[in-house]
Amino acid sequence: MIQLIFGEKGSGKTKKILELANQAAEQAKGSVVFIDEDERYMYDLNLSVRFINATEFALSGPKMFYGFLCGIAASDHDLECIVIDSFMHLVHHELYSLKEMFDQLKVFSEKHGIRLILSLSCTPEQLPDFLKDLSA
Repeated sequence: MIQLIFGEKGSGKTKKILELANQAAEQAKGSVVFIDEDERYMYDLNLSVRFINATEFALSGPKMFYGFLCGIAASDHDLECIVIDSFMHLVHHELYSLKEMFDQLKVFSEKHGIRLILSLSCTPEQLPDFLKDLSA
């Protein structure tokens, strides 16, 4: 399952996904991972949430980011949820160009039973058609 949290800058997306990550940690029997572009919100998370500052890994592009997620999943067979803040800053591509990546993420999520929660800085009108079914 992929869940999108979207809105313009300053609309409360990060606060919402922090809440979702903490709720997931309280309910999970397995692991929850939170990925961000800096360490600013690390201390707002439940102690059981594994925090990853993705900028430490010099990720560049959707294929590399997808491989990064696969590596996280491969190293933790109890992984239940991955929460990603500032998704667009981490993949370094325009949202409209990421259909292939989102197709891969859907298969990844279903195959491994990992819930993905992503925050996107965009308005509902800017959301590409291939993501509209995920925005409900």
